[in-house]
Amino acid sequence: MNTESDRGLESWESRFERLLPQYGHRNWIVVADAAYPAQSNPGIETLATGCEHLEVLRKVLDAIGATRHVRANVYVDAELKFVEEEDALGVNELRREMIGLLPDKQTHQLPHEQIIAKLDQAGSLFRVLILKSTLAIPYTSVFLELDCGYWSAQAEKRLRDAQMKEKAKAL
Repeated sequence: MNTESDRGLESWESRFERLLPQYGHRNWIVVADAAYPAQSNPGIETLATGCEHLEVLRKVLDAIGATRHVRANVYVDAELKFVEEEDALGVNELRREMIGLLPDKQTHQLPHEQIIAKLDQAGSLFRVLILKSTLAIPYTSVFLELDCGYWSAQAEKRLRDAQMKEKAKAL
C-alpha cells in the first residue's frame, strides 16, 4: 500500500523514475528498513514507500540495470551476517533472498557507521534518495552508490595513467 498515492501525492515509484535520469556518478540511492532515520542534510531526501523491502530493492536494481548512464556499487552492512534469527525473525530467509538479488562483483560489506559516513559525505555535495521499506529487521539497508555506466574504473585508470605519463614527460 502506498500512502503517498492515497493522498494524491507523487508515489515513490514516480519520484524515483523521475529522479533516476537526473542522477549520475556520486549520487546514492538507499533501500532502507523501516527504522532508518530521516537525515537532516538537505541533499538527502527520504521517502516512505509503504512497500516490502525486497520489492523496493528489486524495482530499484531493475531500473538501474535498465539504464545506460549509471551502474551501482552496492554496500551492505557487515553487521547483517551476525544478526541471529532468534533476535530478528526472518533474517535468515531475507539474507538468502538479498544475496540472490545483489550483483556479486559490485557488492561490498562495510560496518554500518562507515557506510553512513560515506553517505553523509556524499550528501554534502550530491543528492541522495532514501527509500524506506516496511521491513523491521536491523542492518538490512542496501546502499547504492551510483557510478558511470558507460565508463569503467579500468578506463578511468588508463586515462589517469596516460595523464601522469604526459606530465612526467613535460618535467
